[in-house]
Amino acid sequence: MSGGDARGLPPARRGGGADGERDRGASPVELAILLPGILVLLFAAVQVAAIFLARTVALAAAQEAVGTVRVHDGPPDAAGVAAAERFIAGSGDWLTGARVYRSSPVSDGTRVSFTVEGRALSILPWVDFPVRQTAHGTVERFTVE
Repeated sequence: MSGGDARGLPPARRGGGADGERDRGASPVELAILLPGILVLLFAAVQVAAIFLARTVALAAAQEAVGTVRVHDGPPDAAGVAAAERFIAGSGDWLTGARVYRSSPVSDGTRVSFTVEGRALSILPWVDFPVRQTAHGTVERFTVE
């Protein structure tokens, strides 16, 4: 055997020769072409997750407000707003500029509805992602059967 390895393969060429010189530097160029696209996809995935979390926080806060006010002889609407604001404050910065209010009041007092509006945390400072979630519930009451 002349110059091969234990498997009987010919020795590998290093650097010199027409084929080796043609591919030199190809990996950094490929990386430079693909990296911006990979970074855009990464930031888009993080932004979509931030919007999802902000919507989840807004809906949970609205449900917290509804749950506070809908109990039998429950507190006034201000207690529901306060409960939702406490929930938002304890949930991190996923939802910013939040506003909680009672929505679509029903005159007969059998349903309660709260809406939470705000903005999702944004990776890009000049882009705004509004979030609005509403929760509904019936007011607990005794009925005669």
